[in-house]
Amino acid sequence: MVVALLSRGWQLFAPEPGLRDWARAARAAALPVISQAPRECEGTWVVGVDVLPNDPEGGVGGVPLSCHARDVAEGLWGRLPLHRAQVSVVFPGYPRPRAGEGAAAFRYRRVRAAAHVDGLLPVGSGRRRMLRERHAYLLGLPLSEADEGASPLVVWEGSHHVMRRAFAAALAGRHPRDWAEVDLTDTYHAARREVFETCLRVAVHARPGAGYLVHRMSLHGVAPWQAGASAPPEGRMVAYFRPELPDGASALWLDLP
Repeated sequence: MVVALLSRGWQLFAPEPGLRDWARAARAAALPVISQAPRECEGTWVVGVDVLPNDPEGGVGGVPLSCHARDVAEGLWGRLPLHRAQVSVVFPGYPRPRAGEGAAAFRYRRVRAAAHVDGLLPVGSGRRRMLRERHAYLLGLPLSEADEGASPLVVWEGSHHVMRRAFAAALAGRHPRDWAEVDLTDTYHAARREVFETCLRVAVHARPGAGYLVHRMSLHGVAPWQAGASAPPEGRMVAYFRPELPDGASALWLDLP
């Protein structure tokens, strides 16, 4: 399983009773906040950053977060404190244009699922891409039942290999403390084009109690909602943890598995 994860850049893990209990508690804790949260993309998406009131170990409402996916992640990338999880919620009709989003950006959202690598943030008026967050991994935990066509996560298999090569070349000779100021826009865009041409796009669907890991450099996004797909009234809900590497280990962002 670890070999497949590191080769493909993602891995789905089977449902576990304890994780079902956690998902139930997390859903209950997130619903009141989500119901009051602003919706993007003309009402079809709640971003939900830092919504879940979990503790640093991931527990919610007295229910601990323990699962095989987390064990594998920590075996590969270390045991790190968990931030308040994002709870991403998508509704039928997604995507619609986001406020301030131009035609090209909306087409990219619709055709390419707004594919991105976490941590490369748009900086300044020119929205230049810079490595401002160095995550260890992405752990996705579904909180609601939803059909396979209800805007699943999509991952480009093997894209982390392409991205790692590109970033390593662009950051060569730079001290890790300076990486956050390196303009990676052109490198990133060229690597994305290579990924779209050479890597398989895969939809990742899971139910509450299951989970999935995504490599920190994997290109991923959210697919459009397919006609006829269904989800509960609160939408397709997924909690995401992206623990950041500590300052002393942030240089390992390129070198860790």
